Amino acid sequence: MLLSILQVVFSLGLADEHYLRTRTTGADAVRAAAGYWWPERAEGLCGVPADEIRRAAAILAAGSPAHGGHGTVILTGRGVEQGIRGTDTVTAAINLALALGLPGQPNSGYGPITGQGNGQGGREHGQKCDQLPGYRSIEDPAAREHVAGVWGVDPSALPGPGLPAVELLSAIGTDQGPRALLIHGSNPAVSAPDSQAVVERLRALELLVVCDFVPSETSQLAHVVLPVTQWAEEEGTVTSVEGRILRRRQAVDPPPGVRSELEILADLAGRLGSQVAFDTSADAVFDELARASAGGRADYSGLSHALLDEESAQFWPVPANGVSTPRLFAERFATTDGRARMVAVDAGNPTTGPDISLVTGRVLQHYQTGAQTRRVTVLDKAVPEPYVQVHPTLAQRLNIAEGDIVDVRSPRGTARARARLSVNIRPDTLFMPFHWGGSGCVNRVTEDVCDPVSGMPAFKLTDVTVTPALGQVC
Repeated sequence: MLLSILQVVFSLGLADEHYLRTRTTGADAVRAAAGYWWPERAEGLCGVPADEIRRAAAILAAGSPAHGGHGTVILTGRGVEQGIRGTDTVTAAINLALALGLPGQPNSGYGPITGQGNGQGGREHGQKCDQLPGYRSIEDPAAREHVAGVWGVDPSALPGPGLPAVELLSAIGTDQGPRALLIHGSNPAVSAPDSQAVVERLRALELLVVCDFVPSETSQLAHVVLPVTQWAEEEGTVTSVEGRILRRRQAVDPPPGVRSELEILADLAGRLGSQVAFDTSADAVFDELARASAGGRADYSGLSHALLDEESAQFWPVPANGVSTPRLFAERFATTDGRARMVAVDAGNPTTGPDISLVTGRVLQHYQTGAQTRRVTVLDKAVPEPYVQVHPTLAQRLNIAEGDIVDVRSPRGTARARARLSVNIRPDTLFMPFHWGGSGCVNRVTEDVCDPVSGMPAFKLTDVTVTPALGQVC
């Protein structure tokens, strides 16, 4: 669909050709790849009417600065990334934004909507298995030397790239993988693909420690559960999708005896014999981040809690001179020549998909695996149980009626839920929320196959069968 929108943009002269010539490279290859996806061809595969594809292209172009508009922003959600070719899909969205001349322009650009409150900020801190603070690569010798200097250790003491999450979960409890695991506020027993296999691996661990403040399916498997402070009991920052760094301030005191995760990590480091000083105050840790990220793409070196308390309009990068960057890419991109790299992607030669595809996702009333929201009476009453959304045409073919209990099956396992009939879904597709454990856990059936570049699980395309079932939803 994105390639088809881009084809319309190019074929109707809606692209910002001056922007492409002066601020990008690779546009010709992208133009050629999009040329194969005229709207009628795309409609036959993605199901979006050709006229709607053309209308979308016209709306996006009309708002772009090149056509005198007040701005166009292209946002993508988690679902775009959660496919076996999620990286290609995101690249297609970025190509579309560049063809319209959006990045760096007022009120315009591209951005991903993260799934968690501080998904953006966490990555800037280096919370990925292949990164250091500031979006630095853990394999870059200069980055390793800089960060090691901040921490007062030899660069060789820093590890190399770790395993992506799905690979790590597959390895735990095996002879080749970790035998102990520390989990912070996460519930992989429900959230991970092929969740029943993940539960088996968690049970195989010699030691599982979970930091959380509500019972979850994962904490119930733990040898030790450590109560920790929560968002209203902590100080810190979060980063918005536009790169604005926002202060979080403590609102209430934690119960007696409850430690912050900073304190737990510092205690653990001491027990492991670390010679590095682990400060447990949020402002001091932020100052450390500022030093560690200095010179990186997400440079925090000009920031502190004190500055953020005085001035909230701070956008990374903020180098040591303290000058915020309210609009990325206004003058150049983070490449040697300052031009954006457009990368041609193609849908290949796609065939028709599975007979029935399962898509997972969220509902408004619940969050993540529901460990918290399913304990809120008004939210639980609004959506009290898992369900499967089914198109009436598919339901008729499968002899399923509104409210029936059905089993959704794949080679990994079975999820049981109540059927909801809706015309707001494709006739070959099921939708099931991921907020429940037990027999209604949709990730019992999802596969642990991932995008080869990003390592993101392909939650948005699972080949399943669905049949009426006896019994109740657990």
